[in-house]
Order: sequence, then C-alpha cells, then structure tokens
Amino acid sequence: MRRSIVVLSLTISGVIIGLTIGAGASPSGQQVRAAAPSTDQGRAAAAPSQDVLPALLVEVRGLRAAMERMATAGPRVQLALGRVQLQEQRINTLIRRLEEIRASVVSAQGDYDRLRDDSRDIEDGLRNFQPGGPSLEQLKAHQTGVSRELGAAASRLQRLTAEEASTASDVTVEQGRWTELNQRMEALESALGGR
Repeated sequence: MRRSIVVLSLTISGVIIGLTIGAGASPSGQQVRAAAPSTDQGRAAAAPSQDVLPALLVEVRGLRAAMERMATAGPRVQLALGRVQLQEQRINTLIRRLEEIRASVVSAQGDYDRLRDDSRDIEDGLRNFQPGGPSLEQLKAHQTGVSRELGAAASRLQRLTAEEASTASDVTVEQGRWTELNQRMEALESALGGR
C-alpha cells in the first residue's frame, strides 16, 4: 500500500513540476504572434494559468491528506479485525466449555436421580422389612453407603450447575463485547467508505 502511495505521490509531483515548467516556459513563436498588442489582454490571458497552480496545489494537498488517512486507517482496520477474530475464538471456546459442562450436568443429574431412587428403595425395605431378603444390618450398611454417595452426587450436581450458570454468563458478556467490536468495525468501514 505504501508503495502505491509513493508512486502516486511521485506521479502527482511530476505533473505539478511539468505544469510549473510549462507555465514558466518562454512562449513559442506562434504564441508571440498570437498575443494581443495591448498589455491588458496579455494580463487577462496570464490570469487563468496563475489560478490553475494554486488550485492544483490545493488538490495535491487534499490527495496527500487522503493518502495519509488511508495509510493510518489500514493498521487500525487490521487491529480491529484481529480483535474481532480473537473475540470470536473466546466465544467459541466458552460455548464448547458450556456444552461440556451441560453434558456433565445431565450425567450428574442422572447419577443423583439413580442414587435418590436407591435410597428410597432402601428406606422402603427398612420400613417393610421381610424375612428372606437382605438382613436389617445389610440394608442399614447399604443405606449409609448410598447416603454418602447421594451427598457427593448432590454436591457435584450443585457445583456443575453453578459452573454452568457462570459460564453461560461469561458467554453472554463475551458476546456483548463481540457485538461492540463489530459495531466499531462497521463504524470504521462507513467512515472509510464516506471518504
């Protein structure tokens, strides 16, 4: 991009130098013969060429300012685009993590439900004890083990549910940041398009 700016600057400079030299060159034989005898007509003919040079200088300055804006806008656009891409990667990583946590929550919920049903079955067995089945001591020992596992499963389910809520919140925050960065990119694009 800088090379094209340099080439464009050199081309414009060459045109200006050519016009300046052409305006300052001595008139040819035909121009001398075509010149009017009065000095007023000569001044009137010289005025348009004097008006052209300042107008060209203004135009060149405007082109230079536009090229400088474009040169500084390029890195800004690349930086903004890089930020948007990094934000998208963050969001994708968080979404994958959220999906993994949700799968773990479903698994933990299944384990908790199974252990809760086992605990209820043991309680029913203790209330309606029937000889010929497991002894009361066996049922009580089994109930203690299931109660311990049920507590651990409840803690795991609670931890995973909190982690799911936290990660879902993080996804929402990061999506908000992505939206903000995307709006900045659109504003930058419209600002560059307006020029």
